[in-house]
Amino acid sequence: MPHRPLAVACLAALLLMTARPAAAEDWTLDASHTSIVFKVSHLGASETYGLFKEAAGSFTTGDSPTFDITVNADSIDTGNAKRDQHLKSPDFFNVRQFPTIAFKSTASEKTDDGYNVTGDLTLHGVTKSITVGMTQGAVTSMQGKNVTGFSTTFEIQRTDFGMDYSVGPIGDTVTLMVSFEGNN
Repeated sequence: MPHRPLAVACLAALLLMTARPAAAEDWTLDASHTSIVFKVSHLGASETYGLFKEAAGSFTTGDSPTFDITVNADSIDTGNAKRDQHLKSPDFFNVRQFPTIAFKSTASEKTDDGYNVTGDLTLHGVTKSITVGMTQGAVTSMQGKNVTGFSTTFEIQRTDFGMDYSVGPIGDTVTLMVSFEGNN
C-alpha cells in the first residue's frame, strides 16, 4: 500500500482546489433577538448589571463577516430609574451629546471557534479600534427560515472613552456580553 499516502495527498489537493469561499449573505439585525448586557464593579463589593434595550444594524456572513451596529445610548436600563438617569448624564454616557454607541468592523479573521473581528467602537464621542472573538450559530427555524447569529464577551476600559467619573468606587473595566441574530 505504498500508494495510499499519495492518493490521500492528491485527494486533499483536489478538494482544496475546488473549495470555494462561503457566499456572503446580508442580514438585518433582529432587535427581538439581540441582547447587549454589561457589568461593572461597584465598590469592589459587587457587580452592577445593565443592558441596552435598543440596537439596529446589519451584518454580512461568509468567509470574512462584516458588522455595522448602532446602539441607542438612551435605552440603558439597570433596573433603577435614578441610576439610569445618572448614567445618561454628562458624568457617564452624556446621551444628549452622544446619543449612539456604534461598532463598525474593519477586518475579520477565521479562528478555530469563530472569528476575531476588529472594528471601530465609538462610545462617548471617542472612537477606538478593538478586536473581539465572536462565535457564530446558524439553524433553520421551525418556519423554514435560515437564522444566523453571533455572540461575544469582551472588556473595555471606560476611561479609554473619556468616562472618568468616580473611577475607583465604580470600576474602570466594563464587561460586555453581546448576542444577536439577523433576518435576511
